[in-house]
Amino acid sequence: MKPMQHDSGRVQKAPENFLDPQGIQKVIAEAKSGRRGFIRHAFAAAAAGVAAPVAMAQGNPVPPAGGDPYILQLPEHATGLGQGVATEGYGKPSKFESNIQRRQSPGLTQTSQASVSFAPLQSLFGIVTPSGLHFERHHQGWWDIDPSKHRFMINGMVKTPKVFTMDEIMRLPSVSRFHFIECGANTAVEWGNVAVPTVQYTHGMISCSEFTGVPLITLLEIAGADLKNGKFVLAEGGDGSSMTRTIPMSLITSGEVLVAYGQNGEMLRPENGYPLRLVVPGIQGVSWVKYLRRVEVGDMPYAAKDEAVHYMDLMPDGTHRQYTNIQECKSVVTTPSGGQVLLDKGFYNVTGLAWSGKGKIKRVDVSVDGGRNWRTARLETPVLSKALTRFNIDWIWDGRPAILQSRAMDETGYVQPTYKQLRAVRGTRSIYHNNAIQSWLIQENGEVKNVQLS
Repeated sequence: MKPMQHDSGRVQKAPENFLDPQGIQKVIAEAKSGRRGFIRHAFAAAAAGVAAPVAMAQGNPVPPAGGDPYILQLPEHATGLGQGVATEGYGKPSKFESNIQRRQSPGLTQTSQASVSFAPLQSLFGIVTPSGLHFERHHQGWWDIDPSKHRFMINGMVKTPKVFTMDEIMRLPSVSRFHFIECGANTAVEWGNVAVPTVQYTHGMISCSEFTGVPLITLLEIAGADLKNGKFVLAEGGDGSSMTRTIPMSLITSGEVLVAYGQNGEMLRPENGYPLRLVVPGIQGVSWVKYLRRVEVGDMPYAAKDEAVHYMDLMPDGTHRQYTNIQECKSVVTTPSGGQVLLDKGFYNVTGLAWSGKGKIKRVDVSVDGGRNWRTARLETPVLSKALTRFNIDWIWDGRPAILQSRAMDETGYVQPTYKQLRAVRGTRSIYHNNAIQSWLIQENGEVKNVQLS
């Protein structure tokens, strides 16, 4: 979606995305032949003018009839000896992808180190976030803890308080599940009409991984937890902030909550809680306690410092909503999105992500006119409970201004609200749990900007 820059600094159009006015009309006329025909004719309409513009724009002396030099002339990698296995042992992305990285935030609570980095949603595919691009939120910085010295304790309303080593935990039966984790403050700046430029900054405090670990209920049963009278557990982290969060026992007895040590097929990264973290599907990320060292079984909520002071919702009447943990149904178009540029009129695949803390995504609708009309997008498999879901929809941009939006519905029937609907309930002074519909304005010059519709 981004323009390609040459040494001269001028922008080159991408011919594969170009359709002239006649080509647009032809594609529209042929759209009824089905999606494959729709795409085929979109590209065929542009094909006649591709070879010559490419050759001339890149300064190649190949005549128009000569074809693409990158096809006709064998490149170095097709004629020479490549490199051996990675000498550093752990693979890295291509050097041409070095710009795809987490970005730090100057806002939110800061310590002596940066406390937040955002995942580059606009550059990701599918539903899995690579571990090295997973968003970060730290309350006292991150640590690389020696797993041989780490201990996990269970106490409170249990028959036998227990202390587990990492070896003991990893000997137990494990499960692997895909789930999203979203910070409760994701999209927080949009509450105040602050139009940060890209989807990385509006929605980038969310990621989705395959987590591996032991169900917490298994460990509680080993300790003989009182599951009848014990209604809650307090989860405590081992970093300097002593992050402590109340988790309802009802979530734990369902078997969903994991004491996890694995992420995306390997051990957790240090910035994501190595060697042990809690995974609480559908619940705001602050409850996914990192560097997990203890859980205590109790009969009432603990009102810990991060529950009694932070992570509460200020309501219009001045009261605070406490323990609003569930991340409601939400979606966002990731391409085209803020900061990107449409190179020319023609066919585009509009893609994005949807998720719900209450289960599976059932449907996503997309609008290109600011919500006046909606079309149902394709949900790409797998569609999993409390995980990111990728959606796609075909679109032909005619060169006129457009406002892209997505609206998700989950399996409970809950529909993602507009800002007007959300503020009618939550007011205008909130920070957390903003799941309103996001709008991207596409201007006539192809630039995409963040706008907010009331």
